Amino acid sequence: MKMIKNIKTILVGLAIVIIAGSCQKETTVSPVMDENSAALFTTGKMETVVEDFESGVKESPSNASVTLTKGSWQFSNATIVSSGSGKVAHLNPAGTLAMNYDFTNGVSGVLIDYANAGNGNSTFELWVSTNGGSSWEKTGDAITSSSSTMHNTAFYMDYHGSVRLQIKNTGEGELNIDNFTVQDNSAVATRDNNIALGNPSNAVANSNSPNNYLCVKPQYTLGYNSSKGNPKWVSWHLSTAWKGNAPRVDCFRGDETLPSTCYKTTAANYNNIGFDRGHQCPSDDRDGSSADNKNTFYMTDMLPQAPNLNRITWLALEDYCRTLASQGNELYIISGGYGSGGTGSNGGVTTTVANGKVEVPSRCWKVIVVLTNGSNDKNRITNSTRVIAVDMPNKQTVSSQTWGSYRVSVDAIEAATGLNLLSSVATAVQNNREAIVDNGPTQ
Repeated sequence: MKMIKNIKTILVGLAIVIIAGSCQKETTVSPVMDENSAALFTTGKMETVVEDFESGVKESPSNASVTLTKGSWQFSNATIVSSGSGKVAHLNPAGTLAMNYDFTNGVSGVLIDYANAGNGNSTFELWVSTNGGSSWEKTGDAITSSSSTMHNTAFYMDYHGSVRLQIKNTGEGELNIDNFTVQDNSAVATRDNNIALGNPSNAVANSNSPNNYLCVKPQYTLGYNSSKGNPKWVSWHLSTAWKGNAPRVDCFRGDETLPSTCYKTTAANYNNIGFDRGHQCPSDDRDGSSADNKNTFYMTDMLPQAPNLNRITWLALEDYCRTLASQGNELYIISGGYGSGGTGSNGGVTTTVANGKVEVPSRCWKVIVVLTNGSNDKNRITNSTRVIAVDMPNKQTVSSQTWGSYRVSVDAIEAATGLNLLSSVATAVQNNREAIVDNGPTQ
């Protein structure tokens, strides 16, 4: 089944060596668009399969199947010729190459070496079938080249189940194809960048910016507001790679990594105030080691939360996020609070504690982006990616409803907080996903 689809083309000016079977071939490539582009084919997250055409023989352009390294391909108006250091597939105008076999674990990416072979510009498209070749759909944009030097292009996608691929020469020129590299989707969970989807307040690690100070931990990243004694936002990545059996440390403490210009909230600031020290990045999201768990107890990771919010409604959403991760997903989560004045277990509205040093927010919010385990995460977010946003009152009465009843759009949270969430996501996709209100399952 196809889940989501995306494409990025790499046009770079460096030389790499692609090892295909026993044959090494130098290819001139164009520059990697971001660090995730190259990582897709180098991290070892997934199995990589290469068809290099070295084992094939096809001298006539007539329609016929050819057995290559990994299986049979259908050649139509295409041959195999010698070029440079080895063999390549040569497609005449309207020529096609199509797999006669499936990748049963799906496909997350395709890397293709290509060059113009004369008689006009060469243009090709990548097509995908999820039903054994009965029907095909184009993925991404057509790739055009006027150069006889090999370049490569990467297609990013997220197909699950059985998938096969096809190349179509749609230009007036002839086309050479080599090193057809496919990464299957048998992804394993990994620990990824906690702030991959953006810095919501453009926080900086500068002591002259105490009210928008960037604080980076291995377990999460946050923007700290010294004037309120709270994080403006906390951002973290969640997958089963972060999970383990380390016990809860319970060592609430001030964050000594803050500069002297910042007020350092202490655990004692929360004594007898009627509000919990409410984790943003939860302790249970970071039980892979004692060190991971310990770092979630810095007070920079806390907001004053009404007990019924922290222990019931907020906790239920945290548990649901961990359930999603256990089902083969990775999540990017951002949370925080806004407004002034909450109602805790002592009754009445409390605006600040600790002699005015720590503000009690009136609302607590969270944004969750859900992806299947994989690489190149921010580029895999599409208009079908699930994005959950909630905005909850910081009151004891919050638990009268389930967390799902507090779902809103990301746009609504941005309007209330002044933050720019998901800013690293492609603009069109960001605008689409931030406008919707999730209506998916809640348990």
